[in-house]
Amino acid sequence: MTEEKETDKVKRNLYGRRRGPKLRENRAALMRENLAEYAAMPVTGDKVIDLNSLFPGVSDIWLEIGFGSGEHVAAQAIANTDTGFLACEHYLNGIASCLAHIEKNKLNNIRLHNGDARDLMDHLPDASISRVFLLYPDPWPKARHHKRRFISPENLDAFARIMRTGAVLRVASDIPDYIEWTLEHLAAHSGFVLTGDPAGGFREPWSDWPGTRYEAKALREERTPAYLTFERLAQ
Repeated sequence: MTEEKETDKVKRNLYGRRRGPKLRENRAALMRENLAEYAAMPVTGDKVIDLNSLFPGVSDIWLEIGFGSGEHVAAQAIANTDTGFLACEHYLNGIASCLAHIEKNKLNNIRLHNGDARDLMDHLPDASISRVFLLYPDPWPKARHHKRRFISPENLDAFARIMRTGAVLRVASDIPDYIEWTLEHLAAHSGFVLTGDPAGGFREPWSDWPGTRYEAKALREERTPAYLTFERLAQ
């Protein structure tokens, strides 16, 4: 990794809450006792993560960014036991919740990154990821905060580097402006193509979609989610 790249990383800001209410003792115990076992690997210096060592014998590696309480990544890990899951979340309470899912379901195909997903992506090998999930990301609705949105030219370049040809990027949101923002930014990037039927407004969830609490909240508040799928084009 170049000196310039390391400098860029130092300048990054990560917004949003780091922690919420005090963890219940059982969740705090999971953080103390289990987090190291399920951690994705240090992401310091110029080291590239050895995914074969992290997930021995798996056929694919999927990445979820901002997994909230972890119900989606846990459901996917249960349904796809031959797939390795890298799951990123800055919010400590979300990490604790995901650890509870891992313990309850005896999952060994999830590795957690408690921090900035961009730092993890910097250390992933080229063309190593076959699916990326960005589900109900913070929309940062105020115009002056749009630069904080995860869908950006810089992050799409990072996706393009780490995703295999034919890999899939799934984005779900219930905010019309963020949906439009996503469509515009992906259309402007040469590495991706939108799949599905635009005429339907992308209102149908994916066939393996287990639902999340964020989706349930959106539906309760009468907001209509969209489920966008993009394919990584040949490199």
